[in-house]
Amino acid sequence: MIDSLKIIAEWCAAIIEATGLAVITGLILIALGLAVKEFVQGSVAYEVYLRTRLRVGHGILLGLEFLVAADIIHTVAVELNFETVGVLAIIVLIRTFLSFALTVELTGRWPWQEAKASSQPQKI
Repeated sequence: MIDSLKIIAEWCAAIIEATGLAVITGLILIALGLAVKEFVQGSVAYEVYLRTRLRVGHGILLGLEFLVAADIIHTVAVELNFETVGVLAIIVLIRTFLSFALTVELTGRWPWQEAKASSQPQKI
């Protein structure tokens, strides 16, 4: 029974990890496709750059969430020992830092700060 759960957890972690990679790759390709389309339609190059950068950043953030979830499932359900928990802690710490840094870069504020009432959300 325990071995069956470990196998299921390994498959779930692998599927979620693959989903995270697919999300990052897919959203970057979509962002690049939209950038080319906007550029061909005559949009201002700098505005196209800003929108593309925002789209790519959001894609990376979403993909990171999947990758963290996969790491947690794998560590907790498959290889629970002090070494793997330590590695998981480091990975989650790095990915959390990346998420915070990307959020600040994209929105200009920390994730826990409220948006200004007068500011509209950026359209992507």
